[in-house]
Amino acid sequence: MTGAEKTRPRAWQRMLSGRRLDLINPSPVDIEIADIAHGLARVARWNGQTHGEHAFSVAQHSLLVLEIVRINHPSASASEQAAALLHDAPEYVVGDMISPFKAVIGPDYKAVEERLLSAIHLRFGLPAVTPAGWRKKIKAADSIAAFLEATKLAGFSADEAKRCFCEPGAIAISQGLIEPMPPRIAEARFLAAFALLDQSPTIPPTRASLRQIGAV
Repeated sequence: MTGAEKTRPRAWQRMLSGRRLDLINPSPVDIEIADIAHGLARVARWNGQTHGEHAFSVAQHSLLVLEIVRINHPSASASEQAAALLHDAPEYVVGDMISPFKAVIGPDYKAVEERLLSAIHLRFGLPAVTPAGWRKKIKAADSIAAFLEATKLAGFSADEAKRCFCEPGAIAISQGLIEPMPPRIAEARFLAAFALLDQSPTIPPTRASLRQIGAV
């Protein structure tokens, strides 16, 4: 190891699978769904400021967004549903930073998040960049989920949540999805949902696909 390598700040995280994921130049080959599920099930939404015995995890939020997408768009393809389930997947590495703080930090955080999401998509056979139309639909479902979480778990009034997030309209959500789950349950349910949708290739991503996100 050279002197420069010794002094350079570490930019990778070791996962329980043994993978080392570079946060600056993430490679799809270093991404495992088990690591994602494990991490997201232990990351709290709302900085943990929610009612219940357990934190409401990002894994559970992802399942909620997936259900809303299925309700609002019943003809959504498996890949579109997978994109909804994985929409916050980078947070298994960078955590769930609340929107007001993201605004303070500026665009650098968003750039890291988007590169991670592109690598995750490529790993599982999805477009590196979610098509704009479908991204808008996922964002709409995300806002509805935020409204439900805010009013049922985080102490917001309905009027306050409408101003901050959206006007959700009438939507019937499985009650169990809005009740905070133990991490092991959220992790297992996230993995089960992914398994039903997984269309990832059986071979590692090609060098050409890695170049799409600058990983090689």
